[in-house]
Amino acid sequence: MPPPTENHDRPKADSLRPLRALVPFIRPYRGVLLAALAALLLASVAMLALPVALRFLIDNGFVANNAALVNRYFGWFFAAAVAFGGFAALRFYLVSWLGERVVADLRDAVYRRVVRMDPTFFEVTRTGEVLSRLTADTTLVQSISGVSLSIALRSMLNLAGGLIMLMLTSLQLTLYILVGIPAVVLPLILVGRRIRGLSRDAQDRVADTSGIAGETLNAIQTVQAFTLEDNQEQRFGAAVADSFRASVRRIRMRAGLTALGFVLVFGAITLILWMGSRAVLADEMTGGQLAQFLMYSVFVGASAAALSELWGDIQRGAGAMERLAELLGARPAIAAPEQPLALPGRVDGRIRFEQVSFNYPSRPDDPALSDIDLDIRAGENVAFVGPSGAGKSTCFQLLLRFYDPAAGRITVDDVDISQLDPVALRQQMGLVPQDTVLFGESARENIRMGRPDATDAEVEQAAIAAAAHDFIVGLPDQYDTFLGERGMRLSGGQRQRIALARAILRDPPILLLDEATSALDSESERLVQAALGELMRTRTTIVIAHRLSTVLSADRIVVFDGGRIVATGRHDELIRDNPLYARLAAHQFGDKEKAR
Repeated sequence: MPPPTENHDRPKADSLRPLRALVPFIRPYRGVLLAALAALLLASVAMLALPVALRFLIDNGFVANNAALVNRYFGWFFAAAVAFGGFAALRFYLVSWLGERVVADLRDAVYRRVVRMDPTFFEVTRTGEVLSRLTADTTLVQSISGVSLSIALRSMLNLAGGLIMLMLTSLQLTLYILVGIPAVVLPLILVGRRIRGLSRDAQDRVADTSGIAGETLNAIQTVQAFTLEDNQEQRFGAAVADSFRASVRRIRMRAGLTALGFVLVFGAITLILWMGSRAVLADEMTGGQLAQFLMYSVFVGASAAALSELWGDIQRGAGAMERLAELLGARPAIAAPEQPLALPGRVDGRIRFEQVSFNYPSRPDDPALSDIDLDIRAGENVAFVGPSGAGKSTCFQLLLRFYDPAAGRITVDDVDISQLDPVALRQQMGLVPQDTVLFGESARENIRMGRPDATDAEVEQAAIAAAAHDFIVGLPDQYDTFLGERGMRLSGGQRQRIALARAILRDPPILLLDEATSALDSESERLVQAALGELMRTRTTIVIAHRLSTVLSADRIVVFDGGRIVATGRHDELIRDNPLYARLAAHQFGDKEKAR
């Protein structure tokens, strides 16, 4: 199934079939469901016994003027009420627990699916959209799988039981009710379908506000630096206004549905009871039977009204489940083959690009790489240089198998990486990106993400190697200091050293560095370069380089331009033989003397 697209591209649901996707989440708790159904059944039996007790109270107690019978029937009436209250409470607890448990599992399943999706998915799906589905949509599903489901089951059982008891009380009057049911139900269903569309639109508008808010808050410093606060406030305000208008349209239709339901249902009951009163006056039924019929009519009417009101919630829940099912059904474009090849516990690190060409899915007519041939020996230190957009980072993306080449193949230790499980492949690599990514955890846990089973001593040793130990111990809680969302409590250089420590702790046979020292001052760079020099000695290293010091230490330099490799060699050779590299050395590296 393709990844979900923007809100206006998603198809509208036309049935309750999306709710079937909840069945696998309910199945593990079928014991709780059966217990809830049993409690529901007993509560309904107790409630349906109340009108019978009332009938005998009137016909055999009041009419016969028998105080003993009156006391007995009042006792039965109270006992039925107590039983109803107890079993209703048990039913409510079990069904509510089931709803909470199912939605917790649903949220977990959706999150597990999303974090395994490939970059193509996130090119067409905004993060705020996914977050909206994980929060707002799961909350709607929670309401229908918990309290709303409880009310719906109770109302359906009471409606069915009430109708049966109505037929046993007076078949003629009940037939009148059954004839009138289509006239009551059909308008409610038609209005309910309209509510589904309005509810879906309202949820889409909420997702828009979440997307804008997430986008702005993730770039808050840029927003403030360019004084875009007013601009973003207007964007968000417009989205909130659209969301409000969509919600008002839904609420207006929902209110109309509620009013229509009550008018139709209780109008029908009033008509039937008027006919019943005439039967009592004609001695065709007793006063107790009319009272019994009255109570069952109220039960049936209240149940039908509750179901009509819940229909809107069910429609909204079905729409929300449809959106969640899109995420659950999404499949990454990059996945392990059915029978993936195995890699050794630690590869040697031989890497080969063979006639590799690639276009990003969002730019199908703009080649990112064309006919790349490159052989990297195990343990070799290779630097990629070239102007922006030349294809350097794309090679990293393909090597990590975030994308597959359009043509050609990439091998690691002579094994085609398309035949490997992406997880197994990535376990052999350590990446230090130029845009450092830290998590809202402590310094210790951020480093430990390189190898989750590492000891505290190993974490600290990695920090020492990355020249991060000294500033970490100066933090308020040292290694246990919370670094803030995206590490905002640290400077850029400090964040980069944490990322380096994470890669050092991982100790991978293949190391990918996207200018890992770009945010460091000269002293920190000297310390980190020494640590990296030791680290590179025993593994294959590919560096996207923008600094002369990085290039000079490389075994080989590969020059990219326009998605092609235009030259390879050592620094001095390329200065002499390749004009592009000489220009980069002069302007980007500042090595003007050697560029001459």
